[in-house]
Amino acid sequence: MSRHDHRVYRVAIIEDHLLQRRQTEHLVGMQDEFEVVFSGESTPEFLAWFTRAPSNQRPHLLVLDLMVERQPSVDVGVVQALLAAGHRIVVLSALASPPLVRRIAAAGVSAIVGKRDSEQDILDALRAAARGEEWMTTELATVIAGDPNRPRLSIQEERALVLYATGLSLDEVAAEMNVQPYTARQYINRVKAKYTAAGVQARTRLDLGRIAWSDGYVEPSL
Repeated sequence: MSRHDHRVYRVAIIEDHLLQRRQTEHLVGMQDEFEVVFSGESTPEFLAWFTRAPSNQRPHLLVLDLMVERQPSVDVGVVQALLAAGHRIVVLSALASPPLVRRIAAAGVSAIVGKRDSEQDILDALRAAARGEEWMTTELATVIAGDPNRPRLSIQEERALVLYATGLSLDEVAAEMNVQPYTARQYINRVKAKYTAAGVQARTRLDLGRIAWSDGYVEPSL
């Protein structure tokens, strides 16, 4: 069956990791019912494209990553604005920040899929969103419920951990977060204290890098 024999849903992809974005493009583009009309690394880039795109190229579905390396996470207000404008959003993310995931889910996105889920899960989520249905994985349900054994970090603590674990100095972390170096050090120290209290060694940058990877704050490729 060709694409012209049934409705084709246009899909936009926002993902800052090039390899993940290319994999998602390939997976979605191989399906008869989907056509990738935009692929980029940030929400501002998508919005700039969207204002110029003709109506017959505007997407029905938006595949969105939440956590952007060395940048602020996707703002819930932006997601709400996209939803209000009629976009159906499928979140494809590492789901590293439970508070952020809970707020995004409450905003009313169509589906949320973890990057550890299968390709079939991604396609099932897209197809459900295209039908106007909601969809979630078991991992999402666990994230929303919360892991009682995992230290709870604030959004700023999470971001400081990601930046520090990916190799930035404390001064560079502070510059990226637009805070003073002392404040950045406080965030890192709080992360260390919370994990130490939970019985996890968190004294060195190597320790924090291992924590960031094992708890899903950064992807293994980083």
